[in-house]
Amino acid sequence: MSSTEARRSIATVCLSGTLEDKLTAAARAGFDGVEIFENDLVASSWSAKEISEHCADLGLSIDLYQPFRDFEAVPPAVLARNLRRAELKFDVMEQLGADTMLVCSSVSPDAVDDDELAAEQLRLLAERADARGLRIAYEALAWGRFVNTYEHSWRIVRRAAHPALGLCLDSFHILSRGSDPAAIRTIPGEKLFFLQLADAPRLQMDVLQWSRHHRLFPGQGAFDLTTFTGHVLAAGYRGPLSLEVFNDVFRQADPAPAAVDAMRSLLALQESLGVADLPAAPELAGHAFVELAADDVAESELAAALRGLGFAETGHHRSKPVRLWQQGDARILLNRTEPGPSGSASVGAVAVESADPVGSARRAQRLLAPILPRSHRADEADLSAVAAPDGTSVFFCRTGAETGDSWLGDFTVTDEAGPGAGVTGIDHLALTQPFDHFDEAALFYRAVLGLEPEPVTEFAAPFGLVRSRTVASGRVRITLESALLRRGEWAPGVREPQRVAFTTADALASASRMRELGAPLLDIPGNYYDDLDARLAPDPELLTALRQQSVLYDRDEHGELLHFFTVVLGGRVFFEVVQRIGGYAGDGAANSPIRMAAHRRQREARGTSA
Repeated sequence: MSSTEARRSIATVCLSGTLEDKLTAAARAGFDGVEIFENDLVASSWSAKEISEHCADLGLSIDLYQPFRDFEAVPPAVLARNLRRAELKFDVMEQLGADTMLVCSSVSPDAVDDDELAAEQLRLLAERADARGLRIAYEALAWGRFVNTYEHSWRIVRRAAHPALGLCLDSFHILSRGSDPAAIRTIPGEKLFFLQLADAPRLQMDVLQWSRHHRLFPGQGAFDLTTFTGHVLAAGYRGPLSLEVFNDVFRQADPAPAAVDAMRSLLALQESLGVADLPAAPELAGHAFVELAADDVAESELAAALRGLGFAETGHHRSKPVRLWQQGDARILLNRTEPGPSGSASVGAVAVESADPVGSARRAQRLLAPILPRSHRADEADLSAVAAPDGTSVFFCRTGAETGDSWLGDFTVTDEAGPGAGVTGIDHLALTQPFDHFDEAALFYRAVLGLEPEPVTEFAAPFGLVRSRTVASGRVRITLESALLRRGEWAPGVREPQRVAFTTADALASASRMRELGAPLLDIPGNYYDDLDARLAPDPELLTALRQQSVLYDRDEHGELLHFFTVVLGGRVFFEVVQRIGGYAGDGAANSPIRMAAHRRQREARGTSA
């Protein structure tokens, strides 16, 4: 069976809510089956038979019942109690219609380090299961008392030599210990009863706590699940690809979008294996535009700022209250919204240049991205758009006039010529995500747009720790940020800031010109430049120019970065101007706390909440 034919399953422990909530979410997301976690069943008001019937109505099979703990290598009296417990669980499984039970390697103080005894007792359990048409999948917990590797669990299963006893392989238990999964290929496929998949960040902590709180869906962490799963499939595994993810955020989040995120992760994993039936991600050539939604007060403020940055208002939409501002290849759409909180603005949409916009939209839909309906006149461009997890609209388009269907044709051109200040294009877009959307957003942009995630960075900001991750491909870059905790009154007034970063070939010249034009640029304190001199010792003339223009600086082994910012506009939006020298590919994260503190001072000076 190829992985395209593999059924997709999810453990109920992955999702929040009651068992009924979880089953509904799994079915609506398109899963074929579920693993029933015992705690969910025990807490349900439905009988096992009713759960089975409900799953059947939803089109879900019950692929696994789990977990059965602390069974093997125990004294006779304990074994007798364990067998009685197992028979009662077999009764439940028969009512559920589940044919496989997960047995975890023991952590019991009653257990002894005796593989022969463990094999003997597991064989006895398998005989009882087989008599009822059931199977036992033995799993090595990464923290098992004596059995904590898949190689060890396989030796015991092989010694037991019963057809109803096989292995459950869990990617977390194997990869968290640094085990080499290549030897999985040597295990007969018929002895691989079940596969559980989970990603995770690389953390230095107790493996049990790591597992219980920090697992992620495939593609959201640091594990190489493509290689791992490839080994399992190459061994001849024929069961479902199933997710078992313990995560504090997921277990508090709405189960419906969480289940969609889970399904998207499995589809992307199958694609990485080279066998998924998904349209390939069309090549992206850059950012076509960023749309800012603003009320009339914020629109005036943003327009003045853009003019100060050297932009010109080059067009008016023929049927909508949208104005086009442009400098070089950087395009900003100002979309006047209904009156709201006075002076409010936000990034409403980002458009990427796609070699095949229809193909990009088709791929997005296959990956469960919500397609956004759009009203337009017959003579206007029919742009394809989907919704990102935070609600931002993502458009796929082609801007070049040679295509004949460019969205620019929807605008009445003005003859205004802007003053110009050296901006050449859009470098990146930075969006602050709600904490429980951070990993989901990274997976969305990776899977749907084909962007590659860079490592997660963390930095201490004036109001706490901030996580940042950039997803990029070619000239398309989106930086995702999230604060770990923000509660109460002592928190920044700009809770979810957003920025649009422009490119320039000469940041110092651009900053000087923009100041002449009256741009509301952010002032950086002298302490920063004193420290910069001590840390990186830039050329004295450059340091003086940086200080004069409030331009920040960073350097790594690949190149240099010069960048500067505007003040916050419309309550949460600000602009950045970036000059990259050499191969510098970062976002100047080391300067982020300096910028955040300066924004707080700016807002205090203007009499607004910090």
